[in-house]
Amino acid sequence: MATITAPAFRPGVPAFLKHRAVHKLLALAVAAAVLVPLADARWASGSWPQALTVDLTKPLTGVSDWIIDNRDSHPLFLYFFGHISNAVVLSVRAVYLVLLGVGWAGVTALGALVAWRVAGARLALGTAAAFLACGLLGMWVPTMQTLALMVVAVLASVVVGAVLGLAAGLSDRMERILRPVLDTMQVLPAFAYLLPVVLVFGIGVPAAVLATVVYAAPPMARLTALGLRCADKGVLEAVESLGATARQRLLTARIPLARKELLLGLNQTIMMALSMAVIASVIGGGGLGDRVYQALASVDVGAALAAGIPIVLLAVVLDRVTAAAGQGTGENHRTRGVYALLAVAVVVVVGGRLIGRLDWPDTWTIAIAEPVNRVVDWMTAHLYSGVPVVGGTADWAGHFTTWLLDPLRDGLQALPWWSVLLLVAALAWVIGTWRTALTAVLAMAAIGVLGVWEPSLDTLSQVLAAVAVTLVLGFGTAVAAARSDRVERLLRPVLDVFQTMPQFVYLIPVVALFGVGRAPAVAAAVVYALPAVVRITAQGLRQVDPAAMESARSLGATGSQQLRQVQLPLARPALLLAVNQGVVLVLAVVIIGGLVGGGALGYDVVFGLAQGDLATGLVAGAAIVCLGLMLDRVTQPADRRTQKGA
Repeated sequence: MATITAPAFRPGVPAFLKHRAVHKLLALAVAAAVLVPLADARWASGSWPQALTVDLTKPLTGVSDWIIDNRDSHPLFLYFFGHISNAVVLSVRAVYLVLLGVGWAGVTALGALVAWRVAGARLALGTAAAFLACGLLGMWVPTMQTLALMVVAVLASVVVGAVLGLAAGLSDRMERILRPVLDTMQVLPAFAYLLPVVLVFGIGVPAAVLATVVYAAPPMARLTALGLRCADKGVLEAVESLGATARQRLLTARIPLARKELLLGLNQTIMMALSMAVIASVIGGGGLGDRVYQALASVDVGAALAAGIPIVLLAVVLDRVTAAAGQGTGENHRTRGVYALLAVAVVVVVGGRLIGRLDWPDTWTIAIAEPVNRVVDWMTAHLYSGVPVVGGTADWAGHFTTWLLDPLRDGLQALPWWSVLLLVAALAWVIGTWRTALTAVLAMAAIGVLGVWEPSLDTLSQVLAAVAVTLVLGFGTAVAAARSDRVERLLRPVLDVFQTMPQFVYLIPVVALFGVGRAPAVAAAVVYALPAVVRITAQGLRQVDPAAMESARSLGATGSQQLRQVQLPLARPALLLAVNQGVVLVLAVVIIGGLVGGGALGYDVVFGLAQGDLATGLVAGAAIVCLGLMLDRVTQPADRRTQKGA
């Protein structure tokens, strides 16, 4: 008979030591114990050592001077970039002249016709009202300038994005090549795209259009590839069994099956193109963005609002129309009504030309700049400071800067440079892999090598402060929306509008409320990033397994216990995605905040563009790219398969 022996005694290992993250941190601590003393002995602590800095001012200035000197004579510019520039100018001018030739009534009628065709009568009326509002605000010509630039940029973005997406959707090798490129391009702030095109094309419309194309093409490429790769395998096999060639399968099966993704890509491309076209006013894009930029430069909130309202209206109309086209919600069965409206549009266009009333009548404009400025002056006198109990908006901004932004910036800048790299490595490795940690550390180290360590930490402090406020407000609002259908219904239209507004527009209300400085830049970033955080978090909480929630309720768990012990742990992927998106969106607006006194890297970019000091601007732009890459890697967890191989 077999005997049962007791197992040998083994000392217990604390549970936390078995965690994978602890193993990573221990390995990093061992490496730091070896490398930090060597680095400290060689370069000392404190700010980034001067010995590890590379001064790129001279070579970049040399390259900039060479390009400027040879822009009108070198074959590369004459026969390549010159032709691209001329084609862009001619295309934008042609579209602009067509819009002016059609006249305000014709553009309004045709816009309403398109909205009716794809989205129904209600949105058609909204589209017509939006165009009429642009005219009433005295912004008809700038609106047409922005629309002309948008049409050319969107067409080019769609072509470039569709070609790249087609290649990535049909070729695994091309998909592997394009994926990191598109990932990087989608996390970069819009300002990072301006200086390279200015260096090649100079200030003007060509640079604005091409910067917009580079910024807006990645969503089209990514969604095109996704649609082609996710096409129904059964349909493709059926088509192939009928003897269709690869080209026929693409045209008759893959592309029609990817229609939803293609239209979603068009929607995202249009929205990003509008956002970038407005920002591109800094490099001579003109239109509504230029009016906002000039008004903000002179702190003329009324003029900025008069140009900002048409931007918001355009964004909302374009988003609704393209979203309805993608969802197939248009009243397409009303063919007679569409034809009738088309006939009316043609009659309006012809009638306008015959009577010579193509331009918006000057007597039909409403000047809102002066009344708005009077309101701002009243706010400055009564709400900026001295309000009993709560204090004023300027007081809030000052306290936020004094109690949070300044200590955070000073604390980061006081840290030894190697400790910052260690913190970045630890965060990136704990939630990702050693590859993501290496990428994040190299990106952060590149900032020091570029010689902009302290301005970058200043920008980082603003990003961290804005992200903290965004997450507190966003998570609290999302919990309320996830628990109450009524709150969710009330928030939905607000979030929809906020998510369609270009980044530039958020600067207008914060300047009116808080003046200029770092705090207003942070406030604009919070407002811009908040809708995405709320929406992603609320969706994650609502999608928690109902069986798990029911089990918790049956055990007598309270509402707060269900939230803390069930919903939040199960919604962890959505929460991490919300943090990642919040960081990326906050960085984009903090950089633009350089226009309203945000300082740091954003100011360097604006200074480089305004003063023609492209070396300073390019170095700051490169640092922004590195900072965006680092923040994305630090907040983007790897999937489980990748982590297993780490």
